[in-house]
Amino acid sequence: MTRTMMMIARLVTGALVLGALLPAVAAASPADARFRHIYSTEWAWRTGKSGVSASGEPQPNNGRLDDVGAASQQQRLDYWQRVLRQLDGIPVAQLSPANRVNYAVYREQIANLLADQRFDNWQMPFNSDSAFWSDIGYALGGDKLRTTADYRKYLDRLSQIPAYFRQQIANMRLGLKRGFSVPRAVLTGRDASIAAVAGLRDPTRSTFYAPFKQLPASIPADQAQALQGEAVQRIRDQVIPAYARLLTFFRNEYVPQARTTLAAEALPDGKAYYRQQIREYTTLDLSPDAIHRIGLEQVAKIHAQMLQVMQQSGFKGSFAQFLQFLRSDPQFYARTPQELLDRSAWVAKEVDGQLAKFFGHLPRARFTIEPVPAAIAPYYTSGRGGPDVYLVNTYDLKSRPLYNLPALTLHESYPGHALQLELAAEDRSQPAFRRDSYISAYGEGWALYSEYLGNAMGIYQTPYQQFGFLSYQMWRACRLVVDTGIHHLGWTRQQSIDYLSANTALSEREIANEVDRYISWPGQALSYELGYLKIRELRSKAEQALGPKFNLRHFHDTVLQIGSVPLPVLQQRIDRFIAEGGPEPDYGCACAKRKRASTKPSG
Repeated sequence: MTRTMMMIARLVTGALVLGALLPAVAAASPADARFRHIYSTEWAWRTGKSGVSASGEPQPNNGRLDDVGAASQQQRLDYWQRVLRQLDGIPVAQLSPANRVNYAVYREQIANLLADQRFDNWQMPFNSDSAFWSDIGYALGGDKLRTTADYRKYLDRLSQIPAYFRQQIANMRLGLKRGFSVPRAVLTGRDASIAAVAGLRDPTRSTFYAPFKQLPASIPADQAQALQGEAVQRIRDQVIPAYARLLTFFRNEYVPQARTTLAAEALPDGKAYYRQQIREYTTLDLSPDAIHRIGLEQVAKIHAQMLQVMQQSGFKGSFAQFLQFLRSDPQFYARTPQELLDRSAWVAKEVDGQLAKFFGHLPRARFTIEPVPAAIAPYYTSGRGGPDVYLVNTYDLKSRPLYNLPALTLHESYPGHALQLELAAEDRSQPAFRRDSYISAYGEGWALYSEYLGNAMGIYQTPYQQFGFLSYQMWRACRLVVDTGIHHLGWTRQQSIDYLSANTALSEREIANEVDRYISWPGQALSYELGYLKIRELRSKAEQALGPKFNLRHFHDTVLQIGSVPLPVLQQRIDRFIAEGGPEPDYGCACAKRKRASTKPSG
């Protein structure tokens, strides 16, 4: 999905969550009004005054880039501490049922924002996967320009990039001073996206200039020409030099001084930091050792399934030889970037024809398919999806096997990220702090479950595609082993690469990029498999409890309707679904219902 530094992690008590899912009452209580005032005020501050997005990323702030300096970071710490104290003073039992769910989600959101401030995460504002300098395009809002005033605000933001970068450099120096940095082992080549801007001689070739290539016809020609000229000047005189200074800092200071350790537990207060990362990304109170054991169990289970599919393919040889065959035979790789994009679109359309059998409620919005931008493609993941675009990495085609493409597409587009995020955005009944936030265990768990749905949809049509599905399942199970291995058990980078190479059919490039991502982004990789296992567990529980009354469309719609929530909240919602007899969720007037297919899927 498009980059988000996904928040939400601290668990609420079982009693609170259970109470949050009781039938709604008609009238709001004084506690409801008090709670609504707290979250409305904080959300306005967060998205207006402070400019911190729901995911913790910078975003436009009343026409300005965010202030990320140390003083503003202390202000956030102080503010969220006050908000948490206010929340703890709310009599939760007096909230309406809907607001008990909101409270459960919101309190965790604030607790995680506060935890990130306490651990000074702002001193490490990038990882091997994502970085403030490559994600700044999202903050500038160049895709939302309509009027002359919009373009002038955009120009003003371009002029703010130098000051914004100076603050980030100062923050990173603070991190280096206390040993809180991205490990040096994963920094090789990560300056390519900085150099891509710093080395520009023609400002019109910059992505920052893209909004000016074709301005709306409503803007007079003379104004359009003036805006274009000003854009060239600001990019040439301010943006490019800012990137050049950042490149010098990165190469001459950051890399030489970056820590030589890998483990999150080797950071200052590292054990507590890693446990917080686990809670944030999984929403579960699990120890690293427990997660490692779960991973090993899943790896053994999936390996046995992979061996069966290998035999069904007719391959004569060992498992290792089969992996080598898959990684090297030309039949499994696109010849051109366009072919890879076309094949992705074909799978997406195949899925489109199956959706009505599995979902009773579909979004109005649609997504497009685009290649990953060239500046970040060498170290970017194979694909990433959001509510508007499914990015497919067309760099180094021999690293993008076609047998993985069905699983990747199901995960990143429909019924995975694109579907879930579009439905969330269209549900106006949710408060903004829920509608615009993302909980990794839920979102990534759902996307991985979507890969599993490809079996019932008939998307995996060859043994190789079936093996690709299992390889992706194995990949996420291996993450539980590798993430905890690196950050808790002291695994080396090569040890982690060897483990993924031996167990999955991922390419060498994919494996190296993924391991670097796990090293520099502790805990995030744990959310996928743990979220997926929970959704599978809840579906099995509902099927067994409801028997012939179980309707898969109703189950899916119920999971998606509640939106991005901690896994314990989702579990309580499905418990209620079972207690009520598995009904179709009531969407009211929030979104339009879609015509349903007459056949019930077998699942």
